[in-house]
Amino acid sequence: MTLAFRRHLIAERNRSPQTVRAYLGDLAGLRAHAARAGAADLAELDLNLLRGWLAAMRVAGVAPATLARRASLARVFCAFAARRGYLTEDVAARLVGARTVRQVPQILSAEAARTLLASAPPPSPPAASASAAGVGQQREAAARTRRAVALRDDLVLELLYGSGLRVSELCGLDLGDVDDERRLLRVRGKGGRERSVPFGVPAAAALRAWLRAGRPWLSTGAAGAALLLGQRGGRLDPRAVRRVLRLRMADAALPAGLTPHGLRHSAATHMLEGGADLRSVQEFLGHASLATTQIYTHVTPERLRAAFEQAHPRA
Repeated sequence: MTLAFRRHLIAERNRSPQTVRAYLGDLAGLRAHAARAGAADLAELDLNLLRGWLAAMRVAGVAPATLARRASLARVFCAFAARRGYLTEDVAARLVGARTVRQVPQILSAEAARTLLASAPPPSPPAASASAAGVGQQREAAARTRRAVALRDDLVLELLYGSGLRVSELCGLDLGDVDDERRLLRVRGKGGRERSVPFGVPAAAALRAWLRAGRPWLSTGAAGAALLLGQRGGRLDPRAVRRVLRLRMADAALPAGLTPHGLRHSAATHMLEGGADLRSVQEFLGHASLATTQIYTHVTPERLRAAFEQAHPRA
């Protein structure tokens, strides 16, 4: 039944690969809890057991966001099982999930963002040409790899901040998604939704440098159509992006702890501070709901003060 539920999540509910993996892991946890409670058969699943599962995790200190996701899994799975006849009724229909509190991630100031994007390490000098083989060639190859990776990392940061991409959207970009003439990216976001996102002049320069002198050196048969590649030649992994950001933050002597999502949030905040309207920022970020953008792009005290002084008759 797990395979059928997986197909349901992908084909009928259009869940992302990340959500599918998380739901299937949560389902395994629910089954383990049910087995410990003596409910070895799916037909024995009931509302009290589901509430007990969530309560046990709450007592154990599981984060509210994780609790909310697992409650969502329970509702989605039980509705699926009831429709397929595995359950006589949807036992999770009255299950209430944990209320989550959205926390604003760490962001950079505009000045710190400029410092970060200017923090590229100096290019490695080419190896001495005294030896045409052996150690000399190995050193030259290693130096070219370092230069290619540095060009890639420049582009990664430019697109994360300059285009406000999610890390999964960044790593999912293909060569055919780039419209260099109009400086637009075709981005596939959550739920398979596509949008066009602009990129700036610095990102365009980084893109051309990467395509000219970086990607061809790293590319292997595993590269396919991927725009960004790892050192082994395959599509760039989100974990590598987080590592790139961590190292560049250290190189720029900026405080540790910023995530790719924080860089995306910084981009949105700086757009608002620059005068962009909330609806445009929603489109830029690819949010389905404006309410998400309102939470995500917090209003800074300075912008609130400026709006108050401009608009309020008693200011």
